Amino acid sequence: MKNTTMNQRAWGVRATVVAAALMLAGCATGPNANPNDPFEPYNRGMTTFNDKVDDVVLKPVATAYRDVTPSFVRTGVTNFFANLGDAWSFVNNLLQFKGLEAYESFVRFNVNTVFGLGGVLDIASEMDIDRHKQDFGLTLGHWGVPTGPYLVLPLLGPSTVRDTAALPVETYGNLLREVDPVSARNQLYALRIVDKRAGLLGAGSVLETASLDKYSFTRDAFLQYRSQQGASGRLQNDEDYDSGAGQLPREDE
Repeated sequence: MKNTTMNQRAWGVRATVVAAALMLAGCATGPNANPNDPFEPYNRGMTTFNDKVDDVVLKPVATAYRDVTPSFVRTGVTNFFANLGDAWSFVNNLLQFKGLEAYESFVRFNVNTVFGLGGVLDIASEMDIDRHKQDFGLTLGHWGVPTGPYLVLPLLGPSTVRDTAALPVETYGNLLREVDPVSARNQLYALRIVDKRAGLLGAGSVLETASLDKYSFTRDAFLQYRSQQGASGRLQNDEDYDSGAGQLPREDE
């Protein structure tokens, strides 16, 4: 178990270093460069790579998952992973000295875990207890660390330099890392990825049919979402967004 944890931490550090090296190699200059996206050549290349992986692997699997899995089961899966996120939000709200938000995150996690079958049922929302999504990247921002440029990570997608630097801590704060055996943990990781991608199938269709630059739209939507989330800690209809895919609306059930 200890060796696995050390390997996860080492992987996170290596991923951060590699991403930093690649983004420096792809640095964009010139009067037309977006000030929030100085690494645009690299980012566009990585976006193309991620899109190809998505087309070949993630989208077909997510489509099959959506088609064969009943809606109430998919909702339960989404609730389960969101409940785990509430535990990490509680920690980050505490680090930001947001007392009410930390309290509500704590209550949400415990209510849904105990009375919601481990988080499969979202009892807390039925009780009008708000969700306050937070992560370590937003905690760094709360304490004055600038967002830094937009950065697209291999497989992980849209991010920023600050959020990339926070990844090792994010990995450490993920409750899934405590699951044993490793095979069960990996299955849960895979299920979470598929669930997230399935929820964005509708948003992907909108992007494909819109007459716009998909890359620029995703970048601007992501940066706007992160800016608003950092300012308030909670957005209207926050559950309708997914933090791993450019903050586009989830598929309508």
